[in-house]
Amino acid sequence: MEKENELFGVKEIARRANVSTATVDRVLHNRTGVSEKTKAKINAIIKEMDYQPNILASRLASKKIISLAALIPDVSEETDFWAAPLAGIRRAEAEMRQYGVQVQIFLFDLNDKDAFAEQIRHVFEGGFHGILISPSFIEETKKFAAECARRKMPYVFIDSDIPDLHSLSYIGPHLRKSGYVGAKLLTYRLEAEKKVLIINISKEIDNFNYLEIEDGFRAYFNDNNQPNEIVRIDIRETDYQSVARHLTYVFHLNKDIGAAFVTNSRVHTVASFLKNSHRTHVSLIGYDFVKENVGYLENNVIDFLICHRPDDQGYRGMMALYQTLVVNAPVTKQNYMPIDIVTKENYEFYQN
Repeated sequence: MEKENELFGVKEIARRANVSTATVDRVLHNRTGVSEKTKAKINAIIKEMDYQPNILASRLASKKIISLAALIPDVSEETDFWAAPLAGIRRAEAEMRQYGVQVQIFLFDLNDKDAFAEQIRHVFEGGFHGILISPSFIEETKKFAAECARRKMPYVFIDSDIPDLHSLSYIGPHLRKSGYVGAKLLTYRLEAEKKVLIINISKEIDNFNYLEIEDGFRAYFNDNNQPNEIVRIDIRETDYQSVARHLTYVFHLNKDIGAAFVTNSRVHTVASFLKNSHRTHVSLIGYDFVKENVGYLENNVIDFLICHRPDDQGYRGMMALYQTLVVNAPVTKQNYMPIDIVTKENYEFYQN
């Protein structure tokens, strides 16, 4: 019966458009050989009829395999943040498998630019139809985007964005507003004479991600005439000993720091330093619902965690490629995730 309904729909569209069913099929599957005028006429009839093709039947009939790649950082000793996007990718893969879609995962060390570039090379060697990627290193990502453009290969960014590149879609936080929210939270018990410390811990300090978050953070202080001086430190060595050494120096020079804002999931490293140096009176806010952070949240060293649902980012990123390559449906260029605020009081009920 489903097949009969499917054929009836295509035949009815062809009858109304006064074209062959083969022409309708070309339009439905975005193939060449149809004039723009005829295509527009057929698409108008499809919209009028609210016609939904049987994707499963079509994919089974074509027997074509759509292969997708996902290039994201690996879980590390520093953070297990990327376990959540990976779970979302796997969830999407399970749903797409029946439609002839295969997914291959490529992982890289978040602190290793060369490993990122090497995995990009492997992705291109794989002959994939579409790619989900976390643009962790700017210059390497720009080269990646240029090659995708040359190959006419769609790609999706998750977690952070590089706006001047032509990705199919970005799924992640509105970075500037996320930083703005962080500043608002940080001032809830901040004394006027106290300084605020912004801490960027990353080998890629100039990442658009951190710059946008910091811009939003500073904007809140400017918009609300906050009198507090803002001090910034960039730490490129991400191990605890290096972070502690840099923070010891900053706190020595600025003895009146009352609050600290960490622009990524490494806030637990700062929390460890504050605890070990007996500075837990300093308000602390950072990002991401990972086990290392939750422990310090529970023990009142971290005040708030800002979270952007990384599981959903991975899932939606893969589904955006599916919508484009399988369903031939448009996708939203920018999909901003909710800005969730997690506290000691509600973390037990939060799902990443």
